[in-house]
Amino acid sequence: MKKIIQISFILLFLTVQILPKVKVASLFTDNSVLQRNSTINLWGKADVGEKITVSLGSQTKISIAGADNNWMVELAPMSAGGPYELKINEIVFKNILIGEVWLCSGQSNMGLTVKNAANSSEEITNADYPEIRLFIVKNSMMDTVQFFCKGSWVECSPKTIGNFSAVAYYFGRDLFRELKIPIGLIQSCVGGTAADCWIDKKVLESDEILKPILVNWDEKIKNYSLELSVFKENYKSLIEKWMTDSVFAVNNGRMPPRKPSEPDGPGSRNTPSGFYNGMIAPLIPYTIQGAIWYQGEANAKRPVQYRKLFPALIKSWRAKWGIGQFPFYYVQLPNLNREPEPSNSGWAELRESQLMTLSVPNTGMVTTIDIGESVNLHPKNKQEVGHRLALIALAKLYNEKIYCSGPVFKSMKIDGSAIHLIFDNIADGLIAKGSDVLNGFTIASSDKKFLNADAKIEGREILVRSKNIDSPVAVRYAWADDPKCNLYNSAMLPASPFRTDDWPGIKEEYSPNFIKEIKK
Repeated sequence: MKKIIQISFILLFLTVQILPKVKVASLFTDNSVLQRNSTINLWGKADVGEKITVSLGSQTKISIAGADNNWMVELAPMSAGGPYELKINEIVFKNILIGEVWLCSGQSNMGLTVKNAANSSEEITNADYPEIRLFIVKNSMMDTVQFFCKGSWVECSPKTIGNFSAVAYYFGRDLFRELKIPIGLIQSCVGGTAADCWIDKKVLESDEILKPILVNWDEKIKNYSLELSVFKENYKSLIEKWMTDSVFAVNNGRMPPRKPSEPDGPGSRNTPSGFYNGMIAPLIPYTIQGAIWYQGEANAKRPVQYRKLFPALIKSWRAKWGIGQFPFYYVQLPNLNREPEPSNSGWAELRESQLMTLSVPNTGMVTTIDIGESVNLHPKNKQEVGHRLALIALAKLYNEKIYCSGPVFKSMKIDGSAIHLIFDNIADGLIAKGSDVLNGFTIASSDKKFLNADAKIEGREILVRSKNIDSPVAVRYAWADDPKCNLYNSAMLPASPFRTDDWPGIKEEYSPNFIKEIKK
C-alpha cells in the first residue's frame, strides 16, 4: 500500500510537470483554418515572463507573457494552402489550413441546423468537404468579458455537418466551390436573442440612444421577483389563453403564438451584452475575412431603435477586431404571418431598419421576403439564403462579375395621379415573377391611408396609381408581415420591401426627439 501511494505521488508530480504552462486561445485547435493574405494573430495566457515560441510553416516568432499574463504573436500573411503544423512551445496543432475565415452569428435562423433544414438527408450524405472546417462556439451567456470559450475545429463531413448552421454551411460551400480554397466557418449564435445581447456593454453605455437598453434591463431585474410571482399565480389562465389563441391561429393559417414563459431575470438569454461577453469577445482578434449575420426577429418590437443599434454593433465589432471595415453581410427578415393588406407591420419596419443599414460601408443585405413560410418562424429553405449571401461575397469581395442584389428603391417622382418609382440593382430589367401583374404595391394621399394600387413596369421604372386617389404622395411595397409581392430583377433576385414616406409607424414607441435624432 505504501509503495502504491508513493507511485501515485510520483505520477501526479510528473503529470503536473508535463502540463503545458502556456494556454492558447480557444480558436487554435487541430483542423483550424487561419486567414490567408492577412496578418495572423495568435494569443493566449502564460506565467509572467514566460517565453512563447510560435512556429508555422517557415515562420518562427517569439513572445514574452506580460504582467497581465497575456501573450500575442503576429505572423506574416500566408497564401491559401496547407496542411501545416502549428507549434506553440510544447503544444502542437495538426492539419492546419490557410484560407478564408468567416464569423457566422445571429439568432435561431442562423442556428437552424442542416439536419433540421430542407433536404437534410441528401445534403448530409453529400457533405464531404474536408477543406471546409467548422467551429461551433458553445452557448455561453456571461456578465463579464471572457478570454476563453469552448469549441473545436472539425472537418466538414457527413458525420459533422448535421448539427452545424445550415445558412453558414451553404454560404461556405458556395464559396468553396467557386474559390477552391479552404473555408473556415465559426458559428456563434443563440436562438431568441436580440442584437442587444451581441454588442459590447461599453457601446451601450456611451450612447444616449442605446443607454435605455441597460436602464430598462436594470429595472426588469429589480422587478424580477414580483413579475415571477405574478406569472406563477396566473400561469394556468395564461396557458388556457395561449391554447385558445393557438387554435385560432392555426385555423386561420397563422403562426401560433409563443407559449408563455417566465419573465426575464438574472442569467436570462436576453441579458444585454451577455453573448458578446461569452461568445464574441473570446474570438477577438482571430483574423477573419468577414461576418455574416441573420437576426432581427427578437428586435421586431423595437425597429426604430434597431436603426441605431445594428450599425453600432457592426462598427463596434470592426473596431474591436482592428482589421478595418471587414465585410459584414446580413439577412433581411423573411415573410411571416398572414395579415390583412394594406397593414402596419412591426416586421416591415424592422426590415426597413435593416435596409437602412446598407448605408454602413462594406455591408450587403440578402432579401428573403419570397422564401419565408407564413406559419413557420424558421423557414427550411436555407440553401437559397446561403446562396444569396455567397453571391454578395463573390461579387463585392471576390470581384466576380455577377448580380448579387434585387431591386432597391432609389427615388420617386409624382406625375399627376401616378407615382414613378426608380430603382437601383435592376440588372437587365424589372420583372413581375410568375405573373403579368405586379403585386404588393399600395399608395396613399396626404391622409396617410394606404390603398391597394395598380402597378406596372414601364421600361426601367414602375408606375403606381389607384383609381381612388387623385393626388398620391406615397407608395409602399411589401409593407406587411407576410405580403404577396413579386417584383424581381432579371437575375431573379427579389426587391426589398420599402416605403417612400417617413410617417411614424406603429412601433415608433419613442419620443419625437428620439425619432428626430435616430433619423439623422
